[in-house]
Order: sequence, then structure tokens, then C-alpha cells
Amino acid sequence: MSTPSVWPVEIRLVKDRRSLRIAFDDGSEFTLPAELLRVTSPSAEVQGHSEAERKTVGGKRNVAILSVDPVGNYAVRIGFDDMHSTGIYSWSFLHDLGENAERRFVDYLDELAAKNLDRDTPGVR
Repeated sequence: MSTPSVWPVEIRLVKDRRSLRIAFDDGSEFTLPAELLRVTSPSAEVQGHSEAERKTVGGKRNVAILSVDPVGNYAVRIGFDDMHSTGIYSWSFLHDLGENAERRFVDYLDELAAKNLDRDTPGVR
């Protein structure tokens, strides 16, 4: 496994459990919404094993984070209140997600609309 180019200096679950704050050693800081973390989960359940298998997950507007557990020295596993907990979020994945959160969220909304899903009704396509 390659060494990540950025390392977190602080990871903090926000009190309402609806977002995760992460500060990196390059000076960047991000507050990532639980919904975005859940729907972009790097798990095989969401990402599949190829782009063709990737799933769009609806109904996660109000998802909360239950746990943030270290995985070695390279990632965290995030547990959500919908019982999803199989994604391993590497430091580089979280940094990239933070840098591109706005675009990724717009892409997610577009995918929901294209697949007749929404943020409030559970569904996967």
C-alpha cells in the first residue's frame, strides 16, 4: 500500500452526528456531511467492483454517524445509523472528497434524479 500524501491531524465527529470534521497536515480542513460520506462510501456494496456495478443510494438525507474507528494508520471505518459500516475511508479518499464535496454532491443529486430516487425515500439503483 502506498503512503498517503496527506495525514489527518484531527478527526472530530460533530455533536449532532450529521458531519465529520477533518483537518489535514497540509492545512486543509473539511466538514463532510454524513449523507455525502454514506452515499459515496468506498465499500463494495456501494461502489461495486466496477463502474457498471456502482449503486446510487437514496433516502440518506438524515443519516447519522454512529462510529468512526481507525483502520491501521491509513483510514477509518465509519458506521452509520442505517447499519452500513463496510466502507474503509482512506486519508486520501477523505481529502479528495473534501476538496470535491460540492461537485460530488451535485453529481449525486443528478444521479438521484436520473434514477427516479430522492434524498428522503430509501432506494438503491
